[in-house]
Amino acid sequence: MTLAACMIAPGMRMSTSATGASTGVKETAGKSGASAAPASGESSSGNPADEATSNSSQKADATQATPEVPVTELDIGVVKRLREERVATQHQQAMLLGNVPSPYAIGIGDVLQVVVWDHPELAAASAVAPSQSQSRPADPSPGFVVDQSGDITFPYAGTIHVVGLRPEEVQKRLVATLGKYFVKPQVTVRMASYRAHEVYVDGAVHTPGSVALNDVPMSLYEAVSRAGGFADTADQSDLVLVRGGETHRINMTQMLASGLAPSRLYLKAGDMLRVTARDENDVYVMGEVNKPISAIPQRNGRITLADALSQAGSVNATTADAAQMFVIRGALDSKPQVFHLDGRSPVAMLVAKEFDLQPKDVVYVDGSGLVRFSRVLSLLLPAINAGMTAGILAK
Repeated sequence: MTLAACMIAPGMRMSTSATGASTGVKETAGKSGASAAPASGESSSGNPADEATSNSSQKADATQATPEVPVTELDIGVVKRLREERVATQHQQAMLLGNVPSPYAIGIGDVLQVVVWDHPELAAASAVAPSQSQSRPADPSPGFVVDQSGDITFPYAGTIHVVGLRPEEVQKRLVATLGKYFVKPQVTVRMASYRAHEVYVDGAVHTPGSVALNDVPMSLYEAVSRAGGFADTADQSDLVLVRGGETHRINMTQMLASGLAPSRLYLKAGDMLRVTARDENDVYVMGEVNKPISAIPQRNGRITLADALSQAGSVNATTADAAQMFVIRGALDSKPQVFHLDGRSPVAMLVAKEFDLQPKDVVYVDGSGLVRFSRVLSLLLPAINAGMTAGILAK
């Protein structure tokens, strides 16, 4: 009886209990927040006993600090369903961010080059002389700079409000005004420098900073390219786009795998794009593994359960219980999740290879009951030996 009681002695392990209800709890998966219900028609081990376990709903036992969380049994059906949900979410995201922005409109700080043919003397009225060389990159190009009121001043035409207009619209206004002083004036208006509208690229790129928008709609690829390209530490599966107070997480790796082109995602003025570093999106592998570690995603940003276990040196063959592998996700979310994988079957490794982990997931491999029993004995034996020694000495 004493030895049996040792089996419930304190130790690092994860316990679950049946809820008595059939599976129907929706689970959220993927960085995009898609949801899927646990599959009930497939089992990782392929035998009736494991299939019955997969079909029965379980929950992680609650403590005072943690709530009860439904446990989802991982199998091929769950992995496929989660992937389909991610693809559907990515298509919705592509439709939301794939709208081509409206044509470029002149803004405050832009520089216009205005040429009136056969009247070169009018070019001398520009704020910066054409022959003047730029001493600093921030200096405006030669031309007429749009002031803080959104106006430019041109000879004979006076002050013209140009903010919100396109160059061809400014040209028509100048022709109409200069026509009062010149016979059929030939006017050319072009953008000399784009400085009014910018997007900001930060994070794991070579040259973070502001990127000016021009008359060609800026795609996601172009913004990263003009910021120097991805750094070696960049996580291409986690790009954070902040627009109008809303945050969109873009997974370029999964988009490409789904046949979607990230080059068709366009940025708008004022957008903030941050490329996350891979070491910020690590996952934790602990329990009965050979080397507990904080696993880092691959260069494409993807990390599966099999990748994480491989980086941790695989499970400990002498102490691990292969039937008790858990993935804990979303501790601060309103609906945290726990996934369970029975790794006793070779088919389970196919599931582990295709199950994508999310940043800050916790992978825990539980120990076998015999190992816990052995550890309890190792704690009791010194006390037993000390008691026996004391008894001998007392005699």
